[in-house]
Amino acid sequence: MNQMILALILFIIMYVLLLRFSDRRWQIALIFAAIFVVLGILPLSHVLPAINWNVILMLAGTMLVVAFFIDSRMPARLAEKLLKVVPNVRAAVVALCIFAGLISAFVDNVATVLMIAPVALAVCKQLQTNPVPVIIAIAASSNLQGAATLVGDTTSILLGEYAGMSFNDFFWFHGRPGIAFAVEAGGLMTIPVLLYIFRKEKKPVTSSVTTVVNDYVPSFLMLGIIGGLIFASQFPNKPELTNGCICMGLGIAGMIYETIRTHSTKTALAAVQSVDYQTLLLLSGLFIVIEGITEAGVIDAIADVFVGLAGDSLLEMYLMIVFVSVGLSAFIDNIPYVATMLPVVQGISELMGIEPYLLYYGLLIGATLGGNLTPVGASANIAGIGILQKNGYTVTTKDFVRIGVPLTLTAVSVGALVIWTVWA
Repeated sequence: MNQMILALILFIIMYVLLLRFSDRRWQIALIFAAIFVVLGILPLSHVLPAINWNVILMLAGTMLVVAFFIDSRMPARLAEKLLKVVPNVRAAVVALCIFAGLISAFVDNVATVLMIAPVALAVCKQLQTNPVPVIIAIAASSNLQGAATLVGDTTSILLGEYAGMSFNDFFWFHGRPGIAFAVEAGGLMTIPVLLYIFRKEKKPVTSSVTTVVNDYVPSFLMLGIIGGLIFASQFPNKPELTNGCICMGLGIAGMIYETIRTHSTKTALAAVQSVDYQTLLLLSGLFIVIEGITEAGVIDAIADVFVGLAGDSLLEMYLMIVFVSVGLSAFIDNIPYVATMLPVVQGISELMGIEPYLLYYGLLIGATLGGNLTPVGASANIAGIGILQKNGYTVTTKDFVRIGVPLTLTAVSVGALVIWTVWA
């Protein structure tokens, strides 16, 4: 059998299994990575170089720091202060959603939901208000801003590493506004949508700041990651693992600090246990498989199909990538999708003779925001629904779609228009 066809068949089977067995994704990815090596599609010597260690280190280090940040209770205190200045439930929901969006630009979306959802639940309980639409709105808002910065979402890290983009490049790149402005424009336009959805929630809010922050060092570590990545971005020829070492170094520094502060390894070990190792292993397996299908010529073939469908129309190609990404991300995890599509987009750009950044941004906007169309389209949605279910609330697909669809369509349309205006 032709090696390219074999690689494509294996890749399709892997993707089907990833969709069917979502709780076994990392094992599936590693098994198929091994199959690619055993069948000779990818030489054994290419396995370790295929894994993007900079991405792995960035994710692991950031996860450690986020664990300390949450444990310090700083996010809960910030949310309480925010609620203190709003007049009613509608304004409180919008304020919490904006806060979730801002936090998620720098912290993993799931972690953002875990930080803010308990505060929202407490407020809703106090006011005897249904928390289901509130938590859904917070989860959806956390997904809207993840693509704004290099560290906001795993997909952003993947793009930054693949395209050689620094932290600053997400804000200003090649003399033009970067993707952050498009993401923020889309996020801002969802505020009127939220105000309309929660237009009947006019009960007054009475809140006090009761959470005590037990340690400010994790907050400085979070700022250290952002500042370190900004500083490193000033050096174009820096070593390949620089960003990963910055994030991992600060994560390890947090572990050492917590061990000294508490005279125990309990907090540090809890942070280590909180790291999402399954995502790290999933990405490692995907990197190997994607390298295998690239060497087999599958990526080039997929790029040819896209170009064949859109012809020489850049607008048609751009819209196809954006809205295909939105549709697929509503049902499949955007991490393997973006990891697969980045080299495809690169191949499309080469075939069309254009720079790839417009299409990169369209891919990221569609894939990152498309998850809000369904309850299972993004990990933050699943986390938010899980919190509601643990507290005895039932969440229907109708409940989710009523909020997720208008937010998604608004943010994607505005973000895609801004990107096209600036980069086309």
